[in-house]
Amino acid sequence: MKQLSGAVHDLASELVSALRGGDHSVAGTTGSLGGDEALTVAAVRTLGADVLLPSTLLRRPAPEPDVAVCRAAVHAYPPGPQSSPTVAWSHWAMERALARVSATPPPSDPPGASGLLGGPDPADDAGPVPDVTALREASWQALTHQLSVLAALAVPGADSAVAAEAARRPVDVSRGFVRAIRRRDWLQAAGAGRWLAVVDGVPATLGLDAGLRFALRMGGADARVALHVHAALLMRASDTPRVAAPGHGSGA
Repeated sequence: MKQLSGAVHDLASELVSALRGGDHSVAGTTGSLGGDEALTVAAVRTLGADVLLPSTLLRRPAPEPDVAVCRAAVHAYPPGPQSSPTVAWSHWAMERALARVSATPPPSDPPGASGLLGGPDPADDAGPVPDVTALREASWQALTHQLSVLAALAVPGADSAVAAEAARRPVDVSRGFVRAIRRRDWLQAAGAGRWLAVVDGVPATLGLDAGLRFALRMGGADARVALHVHAALLMRASDTPRVAAPGHGSGA
């Protein structure tokens, strides 16, 4: 377990470097892990769709070796019948990211969501999709926790049912962000802050940018915290429209 956590840290550090303008190749880190490809695949599956985040945020092609190792992770760790919705959503997001960089039709959207990339709605027989009932019924504390675990879904143009739930409750997510900061739970704060960077309706009094930078300063030794914060700040600085609650237009 310790070996895997170290591999995840190394890969997340590579992603942070890429978001800050450095070179990046997830597959290229296999050597630094002692050539253990199985460990690399497991670490890639742990980080999920974020492995392809530099391609998404910086609008550049994903290195083919990275795409290949992501495909290997998807095939090696499919969700089972008893998997939690969180695991299913993480897998769905990784498939979606792969579809985007591969320029192939994306997997099916969850019910009530339109195409993430503005394409046609999926066919009715696209197969089972993850459930959002638990998110819809969650307390604001539980909602923040679950969204932070699923922060890899918080990307420009996010159009999943998870994003819709986050957009429906921006004040609750803001409360959760403040609570995580006060509890010094930097990973949860960073994940919640990333969602707040892509949804509309965030209270202007929250001080999101300052809160994100504080989380980075205090918890940035954890590369996953740094990854979420750098992603959030990049999205905050962009002109990407925010995700609005169902029935409302998106904001800038």
